[in-house]
Amino acid sequence: MAALSSGHFATDFANGALPALLPFFVDKFDLSYTLAGAVILASALSSSVVQPLFGLWSDRRGAIWLLPGGVALAGIGIALAAVAPSYWLVLTCVVISGLGVAAFHPEGSKFAAFAGGRRRASAMSLFSIGGNLGFAIGPTVATPLILAFGLTGGLLLSVPCLAVAVTLLWLVPFLGSFAPKRGQSIGSDDPDRIGALLLLLGVIAFRSVAWFGLITFVPLWEVSLGHSKAHGSHLLSLMLLAGGLGTLAAGPLADRFGRRPVLLVCSAATAPLILVFVAVGGVPGAIALAGVGISVISTFGVTMVMSQEYLPRHIGLASGLSIGLSIGLGGIGAVLLGAVADSVDLRMAMYLTAASAFAALLLVALLPSSRGRHSLAVEPVAP
Repeated sequence: MAALSSGHFATDFANGALPALLPFFVDKFDLSYTLAGAVILASALSSSVVQPLFGLWSDRRGAIWLLPGGVALAGIGIALAAVAPSYWLVLTCVVISGLGVAAFHPEGSKFAAFAGGRRRASAMSLFSIGGNLGFAIGPTVATPLILAFGLTGGLLLSVPCLAVAVTLLWLVPFLGSFAPKRGQSIGSDDPDRIGALLLLLGVIAFRSVAWFGLITFVPLWEVSLGHSKAHGSHLLSLMLLAGGLGTLAAGPLADRFGRRPVLLVCSAATAPLILVFVAVGGVPGAIALAGVGISVISTFGVTMVMSQEYLPRHIGLASGLSIGLSIGLGGIGAVLLGAVADSVDLRMAMYLTAASAFAALLLVALLPSSRGRHSLAVEPVAP
């Protein structure tokens, strides 16, 4: 699990650096809020649209090489985006990085399921926390690098990704030993529940619009209030790091009390906390933003497990859909929120993130239990 979590850390480190780069891109290319949101959309679509296809490929043929390959591509793409001389080249490099993210996630989450056995939610939380930490540390590292060396310093963002990619390449034989033997079942005997999965994807979609709105506009919101770019990046990192801590608790709680109750409680807390951050601000707002990180990020692993349990015969596809949809629709939401910020104001866009989180709560209330008649478990093969 440590190797898989490290791979997740590295891909999301590259992905997390992008929001911190946005204020510098806005200054360099004189971007509107809509064009700034389009950068996030380029990353979101490239890392989501093809992700279910990677998941299908993984289910049918296996593709363990996507683990090191995806990490390397994510890091190289974001490093080149930082030094791109034009806005359109920035978008191109961001797309390249997004493809690396798309390649890694379905295969990584599938092997996390293999290694987790019957404690799948706990294993997925450990896998998720690597990504959470990477996304949190990305802006913390990116901003000082750019302030110290200019956008050229962004080339150094590729270093941890390439180091992890080399490590994963070396560990491929060991990781492959956790995969089921040929002919061994990787799921339960329960049928796929398409209707429940579609409802869950609706939850993920609304949650992601709120989430991507926050990671895109929290730094810009703080700048609009007169604070520094570094202050905005620090608040973003606070939200992400707090979410990592929440993830540690969410997995075991979901294994003990059920996935749906944990998702319901976290979803109920999200919209009010966003409103406190926007309307109150200051120290209470920062505490509320940390609470948003806990309530949202801690559910990423839970919803991934629920998607696999709703679609037990195609867990790679389920992983690709749950992660890919969350990234893709979140990116589209970021552009729409950017358009609202341009046409009305940024405060209205921030309030709409809270409305989206409330819509997610309404759908969570309609979800059935994700547990079927048989346990969905994968017993790892001894290395």
